[in-house]
Amino acid sequence: MLEIAILGLLNESPMHGYELRKRLSTLLGAFRAFSYGSLYPSLRRLQEAGWIDEQTPLDPPPADAGFGSRSRRGKKVYRLTAEGKEHFAALLAEVGPEAYDDEGFGTRLAFFAQTRSDIRLRILEGRKQRMTEQADGMRSTLARTRERMDRYTLQLQEHGLESVDREVRWLTELIETERGSAERSD
Repeated sequence: MLEIAILGLLNESPMHGYELRKRLSTLLGAFRAFSYGSLYPSLRRLQEAGWIDEQTPLDPPPADAGFGSRSRRGKKVYRLTAEGKEHFAALLAEVGPEAYDDEGFGTRLAFFAQTRSDIRLRILEGRKQRMTEQADGMRSTLARTRERMDRYTLQLQEHGLESVDREVRWLTELIETERGSAERSD
C-alpha cells in the first residue's frame, strides 16, 4: 500500500522527500504503521523500476530565505514518469482482498477520486462484506461468551461491535451514493 500511496501523491504533484513524508503521514493516519525508514528505500525501488524519477535543483535556496541553514545540495524532487502513471492506474484498477483490509482500504479510499467508478463500487462492496462478516463473528462470539466476561471486557467487545456496525452503515451509504452517481452519469 505504500507504493500506491507514494505513486498517488506524486500523481497529484511532484514533491521532495520531506514533503512526501509529511503527506504520507497525513494520508496513512497517525494510527497506521508507517516507518520513515521505509520511504527512501521505496523511492529508490520505484525509481529503479522506472516509475518515478528525481530532479535536483541546481541552485540551493539563499541562506536568507527564512529556512535556517541549508546544505549546499538542493533537495531532490520526485515526480511520476509516464510509466509510473500507467502503473499507478493499473494498481488502482486491481481489486482483491488487500483492497478491503484496514490498511489497504484506507489507502485506496484516499485515491478514490482517481479511481474508476466501477472499481470504487467493487472495493466498497468488498469492504462491506468483510466488515459484515467481522460483525457476525463478533456477535457470535459475544453470544457464546457473554456470561464469562467481566463488565469491562463486555463493554469493550460491545464497543468494537458498535464500531463495525457503524462502518457497515457508512459503507452502505457510500455504495448507495456511488450507484446513484453511476446511474445519473449513464
